Amino acid sequence: MPITIYGIKKCDTMKKARAWLDDHGVAYDFHDYKLAGIAKDKLKQWSDEIGWETLLNRAGTTFKKLPDGDKEGLNERKALALMLEQPSMIKRPVLDLGGKLLVGFKPDVYGKEVAPKSRARKA
Repeated sequence: MPITIYGIKKCDTMKKARAWLDDHGVAYDFHDYKLAGIAKDKLKQWSDEIGWETLLNRAGTTFKKLPDGDKEGLNERKALALMLEQPSMIKRPVLDLGGKLLVGFKPDVYGKEVAPKSRARKA
């Protein structure tokens, strides 16, 4: 199953994650929220799988600039609407391994979950 990484091209964390994948010979497709947006069904699926709290990037500039009223009383419906309207509020990257999602970039987790298994040959 193909791996897809979701995010924004110019994001520094995305650059690190994509460089890691490239350096480890991992083939992937890149889905840029700025160019392609995100489907409502896909976002809801992710929320059902890992929780909207995990997906919502509260530390990002886009979220911080929201009016206080938009930040108050967050629930899944409200958070998903915010993320659909402004996909840069989705924590990055979201790595879809085809059955498992990884959110954020942690090299040690990528090493365990993503990197091809060692192909050392016995002489």
